[in-house]
Amino acid sequence: AKVQAGPTLMTSRLAERPETPPDPSIVIPFSRDTDFVERAILHQIHQKCAVPGSRTALVGLSGVGKSQLAIEYAYRTRDRWPETWVFWAHASNTARFEQSFRDIANCVKISGRQNPTANIFQLVHDWLCDEKKGKWALILDSVDDAGFLVEARRTGQDGQTSGIESGNPRPLVSYFPQCLHGSILITTPSGDEALKLVEQRDIITIGPMSSEDALTLFENKLGGVDDGSNDGDVSAELLVALEFMPLAIVQAAAYILRRRPRFSVRKYLQGFRESDRKRTSLLKYNSKQLRRDREAKNSIIVTWQMSFDHIRNIRPSAADLLSLMSFFDRQGIPDTLLQDRSEQINSRQDQRESTASSYVDDDTGYIDDEEGSASQSSMSDGFEEDVSVLRNYSFISVNTNGTTFEMHGLVQLAMKEWLEAHGQIERWKRQFIKNLDAELPTGEYENWEKCRALFPHAQSAAAQRPKEQDSLLDWASILYNAAWYALRMRKGVEIDNMAVHVMKVRKKILGDGHSDTLNGMAMVGLAHSLNGRWDDAEKLEVQVMETRKTKLGVDHPSTLTSMANLASTYRNQGRWVDAEKLFVQVMETRKTKLGVDHPDTLTSMANLASTYRKQGRWDDAEKLEVQVMETSKTKLGVDHPDTLTSMANLALTYMNQGRWDDAEKLFVQVMETSKTKLGVDHPDTLTSMANLASTYRNQGRWDDAEKLDVQVMETSKTKLGVDHPDTLTSMANLASTLWKQGRWDDAEKLLVQVMETSKTKLGVDHPDTLTSMNNLAFT
Repeated sequence: AKVQAGPTLMTSRLAERPETPPDPSIVIPFSRDTDFVERAILHQIHQKCAVPGSRTALVGLSGVGKSQLAIEYAYRTRDRWPETWVFWAHASNTARFEQSFRDIANCVKISGRQNPTANIFQLVHDWLCDEKKGKWALILDSVDDAGFLVEARRTGQDGQTSGIESGNPRPLVSYFPQCLHGSILITTPSGDEALKLVEQRDIITIGPMSSEDALTLFENKLGGVDDGSNDGDVSAELLVALEFMPLAIVQAAAYILRRRPRFSVRKYLQGFRESDRKRTSLLKYNSKQLRRDREAKNSIIVTWQMSFDHIRNIRPSAADLLSLMSFFDRQGIPDTLLQDRSEQINSRQDQRESTASSYVDDDTGYIDDEEGSASQSSMSDGFEEDVSVLRNYSFISVNTNGTTFEMHGLVQLAMKEWLEAHGQIERWKRQFIKNLDAELPTGEYENWEKCRALFPHAQSAAAQRPKEQDSLLDWASILYNAAWYALRMRKGVEIDNMAVHVMKVRKKILGDGHSDTLNGMAMVGLAHSLNGRWDDAEKLEVQVMETRKTKLGVDHPSTLTSMANLASTYRNQGRWVDAEKLFVQVMETRKTKLGVDHPDTLTSMANLASTYRKQGRWDDAEKLEVQVMETSKTKLGVDHPDTLTSMANLALTYMNQGRWDDAEKLFVQVMETSKTKLGVDHPDTLTSMANLASTYRNQGRWDDAEKLDVQVMETSKTKLGVDHPDTLTSMANLASTLWKQGRWDDAEKLLVQVMETSKTKLGVDHPDTLTSMNNLAFT
């Protein structure tokens, strides 16, 4: 196992208790709209979705009412068929989609869902496929870009006996079941995106409301109040000006209601027409960022700008709150990141090792200095009033959990355009970064739940690099912790992108020798290792190690961590002597500095034992592995992942010594526990299955070995990719079993593939490549 300054690959997990399956219910983060207007298109939606196994897409411009139709469809489905499950999933990006599937898994109480390394998509897929669970309807909302659903995901995965490299797991769309007892409804603004998920005949185009429906909606939202100036002609003119777009209508009604009796429909229409000329120049400013044609109608954006200007006049703090919210991921915005952050921000600044910046920002939260000095109660009341104002204008919505908010992406785009035009975008970007930096924790196991919720916002921050140098350090801090979490989740692409940004920013601002810079470099090294780029990892790890030796001393914990990282890279490269030398030094120093039973010491002992095993020094390996296993059982528990790894390592040594029964006993225990704790397709579980298959093979139990070998190989291809070292190992294992059975042609075919791929990916001189060549020669 590899460690580094900060993150460690060891975590602990709690066993799950059996749960009683719940009755069918509706899982949707929105309450029902009592003002919903019956639209003819809703009948068509019900008809298409009633077809068993149907997949239907609602396509139309943002703000046309697609989501509102989907919400009403969900509640009506629940009303008509109470035994039908109704699920809602946010589908704007991978992170939010994954969180929605976790919410579904929690609702239906799927076993294994609390394991942070479990494939939540597979768990939900399998549950949905089970006809015994009952009928269901799944709504995928806001599929703005279906690419993340239909394209093979590229993530890093870690194997126990082979290297780490990027793989190509199955696309997310493959987890949408094709079964007759379920239906899927999708909302998307793009017909092209819809066609990636459904057939042309299954697309329902959602246009603006009819004039009658629009008028009904407008009157419903106004509450039927008549101040004598809202004659039908004026309302009709306003609805035409609003292009009968539901979102614009709802916002206009909220604007009017908020200002009555001093405001009316007629005044709103007059202001709308008067401000149109004023707003034209605003919309043209940096219009390319809006990605809209010059002749495109911007009526909804004009309405948003009018409402926003008015909010700034009546309650500047609410306008500030909306400005801040525009930088977050549009879904799941936590209220804790929006209130005054002065205490947390100052605390994080005090903790930061950097001394390069003396910058002090007056904006300690979205509220001003006068409000910031008020009591906590007053601040809370002010925040709630700000939220109320924004909700009344339908700029934001509150999720059913009451602690997170949502915004339409186009509202955020319009807000950022306004901020850019008024020279305020960097101010609010800086505040967003400060708030998120104060809240996002490290990627350690105990923080995973919080990191999972905040990771989408960290991804949003990664795409919004600030211009000011002082804010860049906060930005790098966010990306570092997010990369730390991505490392734990084995998200190879995400950690690589984030870690490189961290390293470059810190090098430029803090210098090559600063501790934060070295941490960033170490994170990039881990990212390279996760993605199988050993040579790149080695270069950085050598640099980090030498610098830490000079700056901190040879026996400093951070120096030892960098030495262990480099040793692990040497081991992955097949450089056993170099790896052993470093591992011995790390182990002995940690024994002295930390104690024999410290987790870091146990890790170094296990690493050294692995190196001995690779060299055929079975007795030396066994001695260390027994000690690590027994201590891990006592300190961590029998079913802790690190304990399981130590048991598997000892079993490997037993197997190499020809002690098949002892090896089998341990491997079976490790495999069954791993399946329960980690999931069937977890890399560590696959490794334990491969190890058990190897034991069967050596015992002459060919059928048992082949069954496991095939399962491991096929799962590895899907999870890790065809050319991942672990996949190649599984192919070689299966070939060995086939050869033992006398199926030489089948074995040769696999071994040739393994050899050629190993030459390309690992190099001709790599031990694994040489092994594959030797195996083929004996076929």
